[in-house]
Amino acid sequence: MELSSKTAILRLILPQVPLLARTALWHTLYLSPTSTKWDLKTELIVQLIRSFFNSPIRRGALAQQRATLRDPGIKGKKWVSHVAFPAPEEDDVRRLLLKTIDDLKASSSETYNVPATVPVEAEWTGYRPNVDSHRPRPDLSEQQHYQRLISDTTSPVTLLYFHGGAFVLMDPASHRESVSYLARLTGGRCLSVRYRLAPQNAFPAALLDALMAYLSLLYPPPGSYHDPVPASHIVVAGDSAGGNLALSLLQVLLHINRSTLSSDAAPLRFHHHTIPLPLPLPAGCAPHSAWTDLTSCMPSQLSNRGYDYLPPPLTSERVSSFPSDEIWPTHPPRGDLYCETSMLSHPLVSPLAARDWRGSPPLWMGYGEEMLVDEGKQVACRAARQGVRVRWEEWEAMCHCFGMLLVGTRASTQLFQNWAGFCRAAVGSHGAGGKGGLEGIRTTGTFYEAKTLRERGVDVSALAVLTDEEVERRMQAGMAQRHLGAEDATTMMPKL
Repeated sequence: MELSSKTAILRLILPQVPLLARTALWHTLYLSPTSTKWDLKTELIVQLIRSFFNSPIRRGALAQQRATLRDPGIKGKKWVSHVAFPAPEEDDVRRLLLKTIDDLKASSSETYNVPATVPVEAEWTGYRPNVDSHRPRPDLSEQQHYQRLISDTTSPVTLLYFHGGAFVLMDPASHRESVSYLARLTGGRCLSVRYRLAPQNAFPAALLDALMAYLSLLYPPPGSYHDPVPASHIVVAGDSAGGNLALSLLQVLLHINRSTLSSDAAPLRFHHHTIPLPLPLPAGCAPHSAWTDLTSCMPSQLSNRGYDYLPPPLTSERVSSFPSDEIWPTHPPRGDLYCETSMLSHPLVSPLAARDWRGSPPLWMGYGEEMLVDEGKQVACRAARQGVRVRWEEWEAMCHCFGMLLVGTRASTQLFQNWAGFCRAAVGSHGAGGKGGLEGIRTTGTFYEAKTLRERGVDVSALAVLTDEEVERRMQAGMAQRHLGAEDATTMMPKL
């Protein structure tokens, strides 16, 4: 996340100077438990973020959310074109998504809020070559910015990108540096989606926005700047909660296609387009540090805390008093920011619960040795066992979303290169004379050792740390711990 001014950065960091000085000393003297695994930059950044998560909460959810939505401006080596796809007159897409959610319910007790269909905002983002990092954004129309962006692309790769932020925080503006870097490395363009945030917009509002964005790439609404994008050119990607959305969107598409493949399904109407079912699938899906389990039930949530900065798993015992404001508690109250607690183990809320990945396009999944890694292992293993081509990468001692937080480190640089390389391979655009295509993707697992980045192969089909039955039991237990009555939800909330 970029902060809007140097003054804001100083206000955040100055109170932490004693902590940072102590951290630097301990690291230099090899007294820190992670000093043999981390460089000093990593140690300082992780400790700084931990201090923010562990500090007393003085602001309500809305104030915290707004602080992450400040636009830092656009300059330097990136093209950005703002777009808004109108809501379709037809209601087919929303009805199809709601049917998919209902089809995948485990019981009738799972309930959710039915969202409205609204315009979907996004940012087309690309790499702007031959300028320095301080070059101002040209005074052009948004459409002209898009045209300039397209003129600087060198491959057909189109990333449909969903930002992280626990479904509550951040925005495409906070992720411009990372997204434009991916555009640079792939030679393509990125559509970074401004999906609706919780708690104001509960599940499945963000997922509906994601589906609308995907269909808008394939079948552009009136007034769009882009021509129809072939599904074979699209890679769905995201980080953390955005990685969850990427995988959940893929599950939606897979279920729609399975349920319409052998029936005379009516075509989908979307902005006066008539779309035959089944729907075309993207070329690939590439999440970084995807948050796939909102019940927080996997062993690494506790065992890997030493390498991460995320707060402990939320239970009814761990929630803390939180200032009420305009957006929390919700009315009527619920026990989770993103969804009703009864939905926490639904496969479109927690893709860890998704049992069927057959027919999926290739997956790339990159994790640190973080608190979420076990849930990622479980998803990757299940998909690989079902015949999906999976590229799995785990980086020793690295924290959640380290690729974005530790920019400039060898691990971050290598991760981005691998991430972009998968996208190019999935679309088949290695460059002139390159092989590309799906023949260039096979199931592989790699473990990168700390500091040296020495590679060790791992068997993706053996990554699972628990059986499917054990995962299901743990998720149900985790959901029970998270269940809050209405009287509790009005006064209790997790730290953001």
